[in-house]
Amino acid sequence: MSDKKKTSAAETVDLDDMVASTDTGARKPLGVPGRILLGVATLWSLFQLWIASPLPFILGFGVFNATESRSIHLAFALFLAYMAYPALKRSPRDRIPIQDWVLGAVAAFCGAYMFLFYADLAERPGAPILQDVIVGITGLILLLEATRRALGPPLMIVALVFIIYSLAGPYMPGILAHRGVSLYGLINHQWLTTQGVFGIALGVSTSFVFLFVLFGAMLDKAGAGNYFIKVAFSLLGHYRGGPAKAAVVASGMTGLISGSSIANVVTTGTFTVPMMKRVGFSAEKAGAVEVASSVNGQIMPPVMGAAAFLMVEYVGISYVEVIKHAFLPALISYIALVYIVHLEALKANMQGLESSNPPKPLLQKLIGFLGGFLLLAGLSFAVYYGLGWLKPVLGDATPWLVAVVLAVVYVGLLKLGSQYPELELDDPDSPVLKLPQTRPTVMVGLQYILPVVVLVWCLMVERLSPGLSAFWATVLMIFIMLTQRPVLSLFRNQGHLGNEFKAGFIDLWDGLVTGARNMIGIGIATATAGIIVGAVSQTGVGLVLADVVEILSMGNLMLILLFTAILSLILGMGLPTTANYIVVSALLAPVIVTLGEQNGLLVPLIAVHLFVFYFGIMADVTPPVGLASFAAAAVSGGDPIRTGFQAFYYSLRTAALPFLFIFNTDLLLINVTWLQGIVIFLVATFAILIFAAATQGYMLTRNRWYESILLLLVAFALFRPGFWMDMIHDPYRSIPPAQFEQALGNVDSDSTLRLQIKGEDAFGDSLTTYMLMPVPEGETGAERLENLGLELITEDDRAIVDMVTFGSQAADLGFDFDQEIIEVLAPVDRWNKEWMWIPALLVFGLVVMLQRRRRRDSTEPAAA
Repeated sequence: MSDKKKTSAAETVDLDDMVASTDTGARKPLGVPGRILLGVATLWSLFQLWIASPLPFILGFGVFNATESRSIHLAFALFLAYMAYPALKRSPRDRIPIQDWVLGAVAAFCGAYMFLFYADLAERPGAPILQDVIVGITGLILLLEATRRALGPPLMIVALVFIIYSLAGPYMPGILAHRGVSLYGLINHQWLTTQGVFGIALGVSTSFVFLFVLFGAMLDKAGAGNYFIKVAFSLLGHYRGGPAKAAVVASGMTGLISGSSIANVVTTGTFTVPMMKRVGFSAEKAGAVEVASSVNGQIMPPVMGAAAFLMVEYVGISYVEVIKHAFLPALISYIALVYIVHLEALKANMQGLESSNPPKPLLQKLIGFLGGFLLLAGLSFAVYYGLGWLKPVLGDATPWLVAVVLAVVYVGLLKLGSQYPELELDDPDSPVLKLPQTRPTVMVGLQYILPVVVLVWCLMVERLSPGLSAFWATVLMIFIMLTQRPVLSLFRNQGHLGNEFKAGFIDLWDGLVTGARNMIGIGIATATAGIIVGAVSQTGVGLVLADVVEILSMGNLMLILLFTAILSLILGMGLPTTANYIVVSALLAPVIVTLGEQNGLLVPLIAVHLFVFYFGIMADVTPPVGLASFAAAAVSGGDPIRTGFQAFYYSLRTAALPFLFIFNTDLLLINVTWLQGIVIFLVATFAILIFAAATQGYMLTRNRWYESILLLLVAFALFRPGFWMDMIHDPYRSIPPAQFEQALGNVDSDSTLRLQIKGEDAFGDSLTTYMLMPVPEGETGAERLENLGLELITEDDRAIVDMVTFGSQAADLGFDFDQEIIEVLAPVDRWNKEWMWIPALLVFGLVVMLQRRRRRDSTEPAAA
């Protein structure tokens, strides 16, 4: 028994080291160096809270512009990277060598150079002196070394390749060649402007990401992580394969606030994986379920592994729009994973764990659920419309009233929670485990929901910036951390108030330190990814990638998407979520946009960015580099490669979704009404469950091979009904280009025309592209053409652009002088594509009937 405990303790230490080496830094120095490390980390958190708050503007000092903030942010990240991450595996963990102090100080100076010499640099834009270049070269070298320490070699190697490519352009072969940049030009672009290291990515890390990571760290330190896991197990643990279903839900809830799939795996996996194994999952399958659900947490709004905030900047739409478009695919992907786990449990005839809840009839459960839902909906409406009524009445006093109401609700929730026993952290290796009761488990931690509600309210209702929303949620979190222990102690008549206040302060200190240490890797990653973004803008390498993909795909749309997906997987290997998204969006999103326009695939930019993001994230799952799979295998004791392949198999639904929403943007809730959105959600959920049943080879019983094929066809028809409807009836009719003006007058004002246009690219070569042109306002074709800002010359059957009005809709669409309109396609009246759902559902009914008959005739239980 003692040997088993020693082994378990050793595994725990290894897991802690794994998380530390990837997230917070493996070094834990003692004495004064340790206090300096903790002090600098705390100072970084306080600095970020300061610049996010309204206080600098109210008090009139400590106001930093965006460039200065980024510079200070990077200085902190670089210094802490050298303090917290050892240079080599054999380097000491309990002390900081003198060379790391020196490297950390020099790196921090180089990072803060833009802040320290801001006025001087502003006087010589684009003309760096020798001092600037020396600092820039030193800074780049130390940033790459910090990247190697904090994130491993992959991102460092990629960034180094792009630096070499920038300098060695004239010596590159064939289409890779470019005119090259000088050393002075490289340093100016990468280190002294906001085009490279100090670009958008580092700006987002400074303004938004840090606060969300800090918020997540504080929520976890306050006890919310354990609360989420316990709630998930109390609700789902007693069902077939219950621990696995609870693992999916717990990882989903943790993933909402986590910026790392590896930390997510280890945080929830140490508790969920042993219990999955207890009910019958193999080590590899238990690890794979945890990997699939943890990686899914990175595509789940509102944080999306911090990529959501980068999308706001790169796509140019509001944060609320990003969340709206990303929500449905992420949600149905999670629902499908719960169903996959259920099918695995059915195949192996698994049972759940013993429930502590008193038995209730189904009707009573439904009434309780419905009552809770209606109460929540009523409260939401009351708060929404109540605040809407109070704001005009109270004016500037509204925030104070809201603060008082929140405080009253918070104390009320603590009073409610104090009536139930505190949540204990169970030992997952204990031989017998009884699930906690649902009601006491849910009630004891309701205060943790308040900061999340405030965050979502500020983002979605008040429409505050993500940074300010996270600031107010973090302020509430700080208040909760300082007060929840003393108030609960008061209500329970136990403990000493002074000791509880002290414990709360220590929790807060730990949260500030952990938040900052979690951000080291992200800060370094966004800065290093900025090198890649800078190289793309300076050398035009994005066009080269587009040429390579076009040559390989031979202009075939599906091959273009497939090659882009594979490249996203390769580029995403070994990178944290933020760096992953920056790299794939900078290099591969333009490939799909450029080649899509040339080959007739016209999709919104957000769909393209989500496409490459999904496949970049899949790199965390995919062998041989899938870091999350290695972490899960360390938890489960399974084989890492087999765990990775099993996790990839479970994640097929996540790989299929991007191909579906690229062709059917309804899945991203683009241009749909509320009612249409609800219908799309229901149908998409049904479709993804059918897809899961097809890929798992099991629905009501084991699938025959032809049933799996039929189920895949049904799922495809439900996801993309337009594919089949287009075969029956063409959605467009072709109109001669010379009749463009008449066609413009004949179509409805709210429709769009699809045009094929021939012109020249930036190098004077012939280029044919497609565009979707919204029909402008106007009574006649001539009036609409004028409102469009376009003048045409028609010769025989040809239509040539003669004039484009500056700043007009035509100019925004990309019309240019001397382009020729080759083809005009106008929409036609036809049946709605959704009619194709009916034959799909009939085929599904046939498969259900076949399986029911086979299950009834067979007396054998499902084989494992």
